[in-house]
Amino acid sequence: MENWGSIIGVLFAALIAIILPLIARRRKKEEATNKMEELYQHLRELGVEASLTEKGDEREKIGLARASGQKSEGLIDLEDRNIDSINVVSISTQYGTRYFIDYLVKGSHIMGERVLKKTRLTRKKSPPLWGKVVAIDWKGDDALAQSLNLDYSLEDKLVKADVNAFEGNIWIFPEPKHGYARIRTDYVLLSAAIFEALSSIARHIKSW
Repeated sequence: MENWGSIIGVLFAALIAIILPLIARRRKKEEATNKMEELYQHLRELGVEASLTEKGDEREKIGLARASGQKSEGLIDLEDRNIDSINVVSISTQYGTRYFIDYLVKGSHIMGERVLKKTRLTRKKSPPLWGKVVAIDWKGDDALAQSLNLDYSLEDKLVKADVNAFEGNIWIFPEPKHGYARIRTDYVLLSAAIFEALSSIARHIKSW
C-alpha cells in the first residue's frame, strides 16, 4: 500500500507539473486576445476606422527579435491615418507579462542612406520628480527631435493631456529594414486627444 501511495503521489505531482503550465498559457492567450479586442473596440469608440488583421502578417515581425522575449499578439489596421497599423506586443518574464503598443508608420525615406536614431519624449515637471508636467522635450535624432520640438501644437496637446498615464515613455524606433518606424507606448487606452497627438507624431515621421 505504501508503494502504491508513493506511486500515486509521483503521478499526481507529474500531472500537476504538466497541467499548470498549460493553464498558464491558456490564461495568457485569453488575456492577449482580450487586450486586442479591448483596444480595437476602444479605437472604434473614438471614431477611428480600424480593422483586425489575420495572424501571420509580416508586419508583426517589425522590431521584434525572438531573443528579446517580445511577441506580437496581433495587428490592427487603420484607415485614413498617418499611422499605418497598430501592433500589440507582449513581453513575458519570470515576473509576469507586460503589454506595449507599437504604432507603425510607413515611410520610404526611412530606408534612405542617412542613419536614423531612436528618439524619445522627456518630461519637465514643476516641482521636479513628483510635480505636474509643464513642458516636454524630444531627444535623439537631431532632425526629428527638432521638428517635434518646434510643433507647439503637439506640445500643447501632450502637456494638457495626462502624459503621466504612460508608465514608461513614448519612444520612436526607426526600422529601416522594413521601411517603417515604431512609436512605442505602454498599453494604454488613449483619449482622443492623445491619439491625435500620436497621429501628429506620425506625420512628422513621414517627413523625417
